[in-house]
Amino acid sequence: MDEAFKALADASRRKLLDLLHESSGQTLAALCEHLDMTRQAVTKHLNLLERANLIAVVWHGREKLHYLNPVPIHEIYERWISKYERHRLQALSDLKKHLETPTPEPHGKTKVRLRHPHQHNPGKAVGRAH
Repeated sequence: MDEAFKALADASRRKLLDLLHESSGQTLAALCEHLDMTRQAVTKHLNLLERANLIAVVWHGREKLHYLNPVPIHEIYERWISKYERHRLQALSDLKKHLETPTPEPHGKTKVRLRHPHQHNPGKAVGRAH
């Protein structure tokens, strides 16, 4: 996983992955058309992406085709992103439910209280000075 993080740290390599996401199975020449760098520099970036298992290479005759391998990125997502995303999605779902069922206040006004999803004072309004 460290190799994948190292590979993803560079903007040029991320651009290569984006290009392969748009159209997988591209040659070195096709990829070079979209980047402002030498063919040798693109080759070095592609080799690093291959070592990180972010791309796979298939020889088709004399052509070397590069394909995106999304598995390492998915593993990063599962380990580092999804566990934090669940709480935010639950908070948004709770907010949506709360806003869809407002409680009427006297004089025809609607009162809505928002709170941080990790705050332990459920009745405390957000944004007020105390």
